[in-house]
Amino acid sequence: MSEYATVQKSALKLKGVGDISAGKKKKKKDKQSKHRLEQVATSQNDEEVKTKKAYVDKRTPAQMAFDKMQEKRQMERILNKASKTHKHRVEVSHVRFGIALLGFVMKQV
Repeated sequence: MSEYATVQKSALKLKGVGDISAGKKKKKKDKQSKHRLEQVATSQNDEEVKTKKAYVDKRTPAQMAFDKMQEKRQMERILNKASKTHKHRVEVSHVRFGIALLGFVMKQV
């Protein structure tokens, strides 16, 4: 006997296709229950709007000042980066690279 003797040789069976599922009928949805669900949903939305309060800032004055300074420094950094052109950045990097190489130059004796 070969290893394939126990394998089924019938066609594949798909779920939901065939005699069993063809006999089922769809249930009709109740229009009144649907209407009630819509009313409940709208009433919940109304309650959420009523109970929703305006945002209250619970930060201390020191925290507010810190955040303000952070924003100010970030804007300064952005403006500083935006003011440099690509040519200027390349020149600065070449100068730094040249200075870094001076430390590795072998001294002649």
